[in-house]
Amino acid sequence: MTPFSGIFESMKMVDQSQVSTDFPMTTLLEAFGTNLEFSRELAPLTSFKTGGRAKYFLSVESVDEAIRSIKAVKKLKLPYFVMASGSNLLVSDEGFDGLVIKMDIKGLRKLSDTEIESGAGEDLMSLVNFATASSLSGLEFAAGIWGTVGGAVYGNAGAFGGEIGSVATTITVVGDKGDPGDLTADQCGFSYRHSALKDTREIIVRARFRLVPGEPQKIQARVDEILAAREGKHPTQGRSAGCFFKNIPDPKEEHGKLPAGRLLEEAGAKELRVGDARVFEKHANIIVNSGHASSKDIRQLADMMKKRVFDRFGIELQEEVQQLGRF
Repeated sequence: MTPFSGIFESMKMVDQSQVSTDFPMTTLLEAFGTNLEFSRELAPLTSFKTGGRAKYFLSVESVDEAIRSIKAVKKLKLPYFVMASGSNLLVSDEGFDGLVIKMDIKGLRKLSDTEIESGAGEDLMSLVNFATASSLSGLEFAAGIWGTVGGAVYGNAGAFGGEIGSVATTITVVGDKGDPGDLTADQCGFSYRHSALKDTREIIVRARFRLVPGEPQKIQARVDEILAAREGKHPTQGRSAGCFFKNIPDPKEEHGKLPAGRLLEEAGAKELRVGDARVFEKHANIIVNSGHASSKDIRQLADMMKKRVFDRFGIELQEEVQQLGRF
């Protein structure tokens, strides 16, 4: 973290009218360093491209920085939110009255013939490509999933019958008091689109995965097949967070899940829109910002979609997309 000396020189570009007065600037910069940003726009950092500003914003690029930032927010009793890539996030138009910590810890390495390690801030597709180049199979299902490795572990991301929790072995986290530690996959409590980390608020900084040796050509062929399947039913243009609602566990269905998109389509959700927020024409479980939609528009559209399904099937859909701020 940058020393306190030279703080005011480094802050010359800050619009002073936007800086919160809840804490003295010197207190905040002593705690978080000169990389701390004030009144940062969050919309450009999300795939929906909507939402307001974070009062404070900090990009974290190392485990030590993550530890120091958590200790600082605890000392100041400052509300905080840990952000990954913003690909599965809907930010309130009012923004967030606290600190957004963005995990940007990078790094990929092969630890053994079957195990690889990734920084939490690595793009998930970079991990898939690294595994393929390392002749390791088991992550093909994640091809084309938007987001970072840390975000994928946090939400146990999955597709095509696979889940990240099924190949994770050790997750390095920083606890809510700033204490680092390692968790096993069992301790992470992985379940469908969920992990215990959502409840403990532990921050993922690194993750290890155990995979299976394979032929690179066959692994790449499966990756290409999945990417092609995604391209056929997911937006290649437009602003979206992918599937908005979770599928419903059902052992009679393929991969044990009843697709929420099927229910939404049968309920007529594809015809719905609120302003520039609309349901994607190729997939009824995807909301697209087709122009200048607000987060409020997207939230209202999602509520309409949920109501359609509940009225038709008596099933209440659960959001897969996270929300930040007041709605």
